[in-house]
Amino acid sequence: MSCKDGRSVEDNGKYVRYTPEQVEALERLYHECPKPSSMRRQQLIRECPILSHIEPRQIKVWFQNRRCREKQRKESSRLQGVNRKLSAMNKLLVEENDRLQKQVTQLVYENGYFLKQTQTTKLASKDSSCESVVTSGQHHLTPQHPPRDASPAGLLSIAEETLTEFLSKATGTAVEWVQMPGMKPGPDSIGIIAISHGCTGMAARACGLVGLDPTRVAEILKDRPSWYRDCRAVEVLNMLPTANGGTIELLYMQLYAPTTLAPPRDFWLLRYTTVTDDGSFVVCERSLRNTQNGPSMPPVQNFVRAEILPSGYLIRPCEGSGSIVRIVDHMNLEAWSVPEVLRPLYESSAVLAQKTTMAALRQLRQLTLEFLQPNVTNWGRRPAALRALSKRLSRGFNEALNGFSSEGWSMQDNDGIDDVAILVNSSPDRRMGLNLSFSDGFTSISNGVLCAKASMLLQSVTPAVLLRFLREHRSEWVDNNIDAYSAAAVKVGPCSLPGARVANFGGQVILPLAHTVEHEEASV
Repeated sequence: MSCKDGRSVEDNGKYVRYTPEQVEALERLYHECPKPSSMRRQQLIRECPILSHIEPRQIKVWFQNRRCREKQRKESSRLQGVNRKLSAMNKLLVEENDRLQKQVTQLVYENGYFLKQTQTTKLASKDSSCESVVTSGQHHLTPQHPPRDASPAGLLSIAEETLTEFLSKATGTAVEWVQMPGMKPGPDSIGIIAISHGCTGMAARACGLVGLDPTRVAEILKDRPSWYRDCRAVEVLNMLPTANGGTIELLYMQLYAPTTLAPPRDFWLLRYTTVTDDGSFVVCERSLRNTQNGPSMPPVQNFVRAEILPSGYLIRPCEGSGSIVRIVDHMNLEAWSVPEVLRPLYESSAVLAQKTTMAALRQLRQLTLEFLQPNVTNWGRRPAALRALSKRLSRGFNEALNGFSSEGWSMQDNDGIDDVAILVNSSPDRRMGLNLSFSDGFTSISNGVLCAKASMLLQSVTPAVLLRFLREHRSEWVDNNIDAYSAAAVKVGPCSLPGARVANFGGQVILPLAHTVEHEEASV
């Protein structure tokens, strides 16, 4: 059976022609009920005079054909979307193949050069001028930065240099990239993920396709605290327009410490946003150091000043719709400032890729799905509400973990043996949005939130195993009668939440435990 231009074919091969008015009426009824029952079809014929001369069987055939056409239309639309995505992924793979071929060519050239240099050195070893020969063969010189200052011209010079270095990492061979283990490109993958090999610091790169326009993608990626959970704050201290329509921003950024065993990081950055000749958006950034002779920022107490090497986002419009996004993250987190057992967390490019680079792609992909299918769940703004709740919970935990005095946290006790720290926040209303009241019978100093925290590094323990253990055996290791908790609670004044279950010491309530899990080493 088929239906086209107001005609349907019955099983006996005869065509049944429908007038435009009848087709319009049937379409209206189809949108109300795509699959009516026999009784419903008879009722439709009675209620709609224009269909009174059509037999119920013909109405049944029309609805069957209409559902078949709708199914074919949806399947065709799905296949077209898959085809567009595969075409874009193929373009990315072709570009990646070209880059790898350039890298192979460069490695072959360097290998031949070093072989020739070695032979020249051996032949000249008997000559007294050997030293001059070897010296003359060195072609790699340390780049010298031209004198620059905090003027617009000096900042633009730094920005243009940052743009060049970033593009060489995103599309060139400035960094030796290797595919991240376990990440295979495909139509359903998050993108093409690569990590650095043998470069300064740690670096990760990603290429992906998203269904958002470049302007929207750039806006999302620049709002780093919305998708990067370790980012505490990004503050724009100054913004300068450029002659080519771009902008130069001076930023101060802070990152949370993932454990209590290391201090948090901060960054003094220059961010350059511009549009290239081919219409691509570029957002690149780098840390400002004394070597660039640019503006400086004094150190901030309790933070370790880390470095972002030229990094950023290259966003190209995709044929039809959407964007092809290239992300490069390159950091030096100053691993020397943390205990040696924690340094793999601060030196691993795979950790950087999972926590930062892939998080950005996941955020873009989630927002794309919400944009393309806004009513798929029929729950209104449910995804946005869940993201806001998740962000609030993550931020509250990170603030307690880091214990910033600017957020109201103060140290009450510290167990030097097990490194258990007891802190109290004197501003719970501001941090949690709760109205806390104190129990009767105790002299309280002020309202407060009590936090006990500690860190432990577990080697050779996967995050999945650790999480399963914590969930299944919580009743075995949670103890409400710990002396440290009780003593600190009496010190700051016992508090209780309305309707909460009273514990064994003065109506105290231990708030739910939270934890972080890194990808290569587990930190609790």
